[in-house]
Amino acid sequence: MTSLDKPTTEHDTQQPDHDTKAVTEAALFEAFGGLRGMVETVLPGLLFVTIYTINKDLHISAIAALTVSLVLVAVRLVRRDTVKHAFSGVFGVAFGVVFAMMTGNAKDFYLPGMLYTLGLGVAYIATTLAGVPLIGLILGPVFKENLSWRTRNPGRKKAYAKASWAWGLILLGKCAILFPLYWWADTTQLGWVLVALKIPPFLLAVYLTWLFLAKAPPPIDVFAEMEAEERAEKERKAAARQREA
Repeated sequence: MTSLDKPTTEHDTQQPDHDTKAVTEAALFEAFGGLRGMVETVLPGLLFVTIYTINKDLHISAIAALTVSLVLVAVRLVRRDTVKHAFSGVFGVAFGVVFAMMTGNAKDFYLPGMLYTLGLGVAYIATTLAGVPLIGLILGPVFKENLSWRTRNPGRKKAYAKASWAWGLILLGKCAILFPLYWWADTTQLGWVLVALKIPPFLLAVYLTWLFLAKAPPPIDVFAEMEAEERAEKERKAAARQREA
């Protein structure tokens, strides 16, 4: 059994401290895009519903939303920043534009994003019930622990499970508001409610994730462990060659 497989004992698991909380906050900020990522998430939809509220022109509203998404990606490329959040926004807007153009119904601009939210909420719940909470799969590489939390850090696995439940229930609660509006409200009503629900549920989920992880044992840096094992193996081989000489 290697050090990567050995379960962490109570003696080995350190209690979380101020540094752990700071690292957790920084990792969450990186994983979910921070303030800039939120702006990139909200701006295309906000532009779409604003223009559509003014002139009721689906084509202009959709083209404007897609254009601003592409501009946000271009800015990140020019600055050589991480583009994953901006690219996800472009794909989401592009699917919305395609749906709306195909059906001629402006409300369908929001449908792909709503379906994605529903699927993601179900995924958080399902993976947690399966014993592999999705938030752990997302954040494990960010914390350099990969899947070590599953077998070696039970306190951390429990925190990931709580966080995944929080994300799942928050997203499903959001869907419980949006889908009835999709059927009963008009495009502008749905659009403004959707824009209003972009940030607050997200911030609540991130805060709860930080709260659970800040109280959990610190992550096990499996990359550092592997590097240490490689160095130890090289030293053993070097020592063996010296003895043979």
